Amino acid sequence: MSHQRIPKHWKIQRSTPFFTKDNVPAALLNHHNTAEGVFGQLCVMEGTVTYFGYPDSETREPEVTVVINAGQFATSPPQYWHSIELSDDAQFNINFWSESDKTDQPMYHTHRNS
Repeated sequence: MSHQRIPKHWKIQRSTPFFTKDNVPAALLNHHNTAEGVFGQLCVMEGTVTYFGYPDSETREPEVTVVINAGQFATSPPQYWHSIELSDDAQFNINFWSESDKTDQPMYHTHRNS
């Protein structure tokens, strides 16, 4: 949800490489959520990424839709269910922020039935 602010004292714990339609992990295109105590920051370099937010793990109709264009970013709060869709020319990465060191912990979780 693009209006969510990452707390000032939080730090980036991990960053992904750049993804395109050719190498984006399938989990990101399906129902998943950020881990407890982790904000996701989706940064679009080229094209467009559309973010769909869901109220829970079962709902398939988004309650939030955010179109993120090249040069923009949006954030996803901890434990918020979401998925993304890419334009053909999209290139993006994700920074994972948290208050405490989560280097050895998962940054997101997938829905088992996706």
